[in-house]
Amino acid sequence: MSEQRVKFNGDTKVLYRKAVRIPLPDKDAERMVHEDMMNVADAREQTAEMLADPDIPLVEAYEKETERAAETYRRRCRHIAGDDYEEIAMAYSRGERNDRVGAITAYFFEGLWRMQQRISVTDMMFFPIILRYPDCLTVNIRFTSSGYTTSESVLYESPEHSPEDLEGEYGERYYNESLYSQKEAAKQIKATSQIIREEFPSPDESTFEERKYGGIVTAGGKKGSVFSSMLQRVEPDPNRFSEPATEPMLVDEGNEAKRTERELLPDGVIVL
Repeated sequence: MSEQRVKFNGDTKVLYRKAVRIPLPDKDAERMVHEDMMNVADAREQTAEMLADPDIPLVEAYEKETERAAETYRRRCRHIAGDDYEEIAMAYSRGERNDRVGAITAYFFEGLWRMQQRISVTDMMFFPIILRYPDCLTVNIRFTSSGYTTSESVLYESPEHSPEDLEGEYGERYYNESLYSQKEAAKQIKATSQIIREEFPSPDESTFEERKYGGIVTAGGKKGSVFSSMLQRVEPDPNRFSEPATEPMLVDEGNEAKRTERELLPDGVIVL
């Protein structure tokens, strides 16, 4: 971990009720989005395979997935701000700059940090929404501070995170039931990776009509030894943007995010 990351403590104001709108002016830009989303789908399938393997600890599976997903954030930061994106994000967080590039880079850097926390911080859920429109992509990075699951999440247990040291028959039963819950979750996690592939098809293998709208919401969190995972489609609002996108910019999160939050999150969960 770099010295910059050691000093980074997060800033919820960077994300709150905001999304980043990324222009898609040509097929090269669309390919970048497709490649990033296929990497996320591949990471999800790899996680499912590792969860189903009783010899692989759950935390190792999630560390692998987080690292692969994190690279899509780093790639986007480099595309927007160059190789010095970490310092640019930190400078914005310290109040040393207040420009568009700094704000967007700080947004993605904050999202990266929150995503890395999801397997270590209890009762917190990482909750991003990604939407494809005809001329742009919006990335709405959200997290909760008072909940770890949604109404549609699959739950599974991690024996290595249990605070209790069970022995004998009870310990063996708990261990076996935990492995079973992981195997069942693996089936669902692997199945939902196909949703990503369908919502973000290759610009070289699909028509514009087939790919101009798409969207997903994912959610992952933990509480003690219980982990949660969810991925669903989200329908973008075709009337949301009236002007074409010309450069990356921060925008209002949009009604799709509010609708998704209302439909999936339990009452009392605070989204930051």
